[in-house]
Amino acid sequence: MAATDYKFEGWLGLDASSVEGKMQWGEFEPKPWEETDVDIKITHCGVCGSDLHTLRSGWGPTNYPCCVGHEIVGHVVRVGSEVKHLKVGDRAGVGAQSESCLGRKGDCEACASGMENYCSKHHAGTYNGIYMNGGKSYGGYATYNRVPARFAVKIPDELPSAEAAPMLCGGVTTYAPLKFHGAGPGKNVGIIGLGGLGHFGVMWAKALGADKVVVVSRTSSKKEDALKMGADDFIATDEDEKWAKKHASTLDIIICTVSSTQMPLMDYLSLLRLDGTFVQVGAPEDGLPTVQQFPLIFKRLKITGSLIGSPSDISEMFQLAVKKNVRSWIQEIPMKDANKAILDFEAGKPRYRFVLVNEPETNGSVNGKL
Repeated sequence: MAATDYKFEGWLGLDASSVEGKMQWGEFEPKPWEETDVDIKITHCGVCGSDLHTLRSGWGPTNYPCCVGHEIVGHVVRVGSEVKHLKVGDRAGVGAQSESCLGRKGDCEACASGMENYCSKHHAGTYNGIYMNGGKSYGGYATYNRVPARFAVKIPDELPSAEAAPMLCGGVTTYAPLKFHGAGPGKNVGIIGLGGLGHFGVMWAKALGADKVVVVSRTSSKKEDALKMGADDFIATDEDEKWAKKHASTLDIIICTVSSTQMPLMDYLSLLRLDGTFVQVGAPEDGLPTVQQFPLIFKRLKITGSLIGSPSDISEMFQLAVKKNVRSWIQEIPMKDANKAILDFEAGKPRYRFVLVNEPETNGSVNGKL
């Protein structure tokens, strides 16, 4: 298939009001082609909280027009001459990052170590980013995606596309810190928030062999689901005013997926044992609550963060998903209903991840009424 055989079209946010279900379907220009690139015909794209933050310019000014979506799965339709790990017809996925410096701006310890997601010299997001060749990045609420092949990961045959898609951001965002901080036998892990990220956190912690996995949520409405995912215990903070005291010093690692400046951070920290680690992966637009120093000092606690995952992290995560039969909890939605999907996402309706699906008649040249 030649480059002129298909159009790059998608749902475009034209201003901050687009988050109100006002994205418009239209054509966009992908990055200028390089022989290190691939083009992917998109079949599925997960809906991520980052999409809404970006549409509304919540994390800073967005470069409109913007096509969001960074949990992309589809089939490779064009392959650059320098690409070795993918061929036309392969299923491939693209997560939240599409480019790093890879040493092109001088020595880069992060890129050289396979931690491209922590490259400080150049980081192009899969949407709302600028590539080193000057092109603009557009995401997966679309028909096609062009991406540097380094950031396109082959999908294992055993993983259905719809289930693989949300792992590319939501999945690896929790997998990577759990693996890095040693979640496994001998460790008790807490997951704060049972949403798109949190549900993956529970399943990864269990798959990695943690002794105990505890979910912390405001109410017990999701308790049954949490237990089905593999959680061993569930704390409903709004239903027991003594929850923090009852569960003090019981966890080794906490992954916090909550994006709220109102969260009871010091109570969460009290759940950690000596030398415990609190990893913040949720990114509230107005920052985190104030931290008091003494709990950190007296229990030698660590507060840290974690940023998505590298291509190698994603590949490793996929292999764990296959080995341990980890499957995303998803609801599939036609791509034509993307505006409704973001409204429902904002309303907290996903159980636990929305995945947009390109229907055959819309996965190519489509009209503006999609």
